[in-house]
Amino acid sequence: MKVLLLAQFYPPVIGGEERHVRNLAVALAARGHEVHVATLDTGGAEGPVADPGVRVHLLDNVGRRVPALYPTADRPLALPVPDPLTVRDLARVVREVRPDVAHAHNWIIASWLAVPSARHVPLVHSLHDYGHVCPTKRLMFQDAPCSGPAPAKCFGCTTDHYGRGRGPVVQAAVRAGLPARRRAVDVFTPVSRYVADANRLDEQGVRWQVVPNFVPDELADQPAGPRTPAAGDRDPALPTAPYLFFAGDLSEQKGVATLLRAWERLRPGDRPELVLVGRPTMDLSGVPAGVHVHHHWDHARVLSGFRHALAAALPSEWPDPCPTTVLEAMAVGAPLVTTAQGGIADMVAHEESALVVPAGDALSLTAALQRLVDEPELRARLVRGASAHVRRFLQSRVAADLEGIYDSLV
Repeated sequence: MKVLLLAQFYPPVIGGEERHVRNLAVALAARGHEVHVATLDTGGAEGPVADPGVRVHLLDNVGRRVPALYPTADRPLALPVPDPLTVRDLARVVREVRPDVAHAHNWIIASWLAVPSARHVPLVHSLHDYGHVCPTKRLMFQDAPCSGPAPAKCFGCTTDHYGRGRGPVVQAAVRAGLPARRRAVDVFTPVSRYVADANRLDEQGVRWQVVPNFVPDELADQPAGPRTPAAGDRDPALPTAPYLFFAGDLSEQKGVATLLRAWERLRPGDRPELVLVGRPTMDLSGVPAGVHVHHHWDHARVLSGFRHALAAALPSEWPDPCPTTVLEAMAVGAPLVTTAQGGIADMVAHEESALVVPAGDALSLTAALQRLVDEPELRARLVRGASAHVRRFLQSRVAADLEGIYDSLV
């Protein structure tokens, strides 16, 4: 089968969604499919990652031609409207590849729907966030989970998020494009039940199936129980002393501010150090001694951080759709403290595979972290439970689910 994956970005551009698309492409190619990826050309000096059986097609786009229009030059904003340059290149890809099925990820679907020949190709659309109905994709209103889109609320949010020029345009485009996506998409694949409900798929009467994010099988292919990571795997930037590990956007919505408050309340005598890794979106210049902040680590370094940590702390405060970092911590044997926000509720079980605390509650987070510091038997039990739970999110299983969806359409 010829499968065309449509992605806004692709490695070496770093992010959970980018890793998901790449891992899916590799898995489908390994299962014998002819896999093509169409992704925006960011104009970077480093070309897309090359994998056996996967061909990457770079698409021209207005963001690359006029970077001043967009928030960052390396990640041009793909608006939820057809980009004429992207539409042109997608039409070329369709003529060249003649795919049996297309699988879109995020707002690049707007350009795909404007390609006349694309109407004859079965279409799957993965929902990694809330961008189907929410212009900011985050479903947050005034720093709290939003009850749902509404014109007045969305106007203020989009203006704050994108600026006065872009905000109303994005808001109008998401709302206006909803009927077209509803008609054109054969199967929606939200990454969690929460994402399906928040994007109101049942109300829209569309066909959908939860297909979660995943981790490579080999990442979790170890005996259940406490892990003993190889010394050579340890990243040199990691502390030699015991530490807690966080990976993700360094933002208040990811719970970083709460984590810092909780960490400072830990018992001083045996308090582990704290390592924060991710894209900077908040000021962390004044963190106390014992806190290490790093930006833009590649995936291997992040996995090393999880493997050698005393525990992982991922206390998200926004409705996180299906964070891959939670799965990675579980897969490599890092005892985990997290929240039940968004799709995380489907991923962990309290006291079985993780300690689950209320979002934004620094006192509860401190108590959970202190338990992990004090109780090695609790750490071992959570690692065993996580090793079993994470098998629902392995690459082979998710690829087989998507393969079944493709077969049903083709």
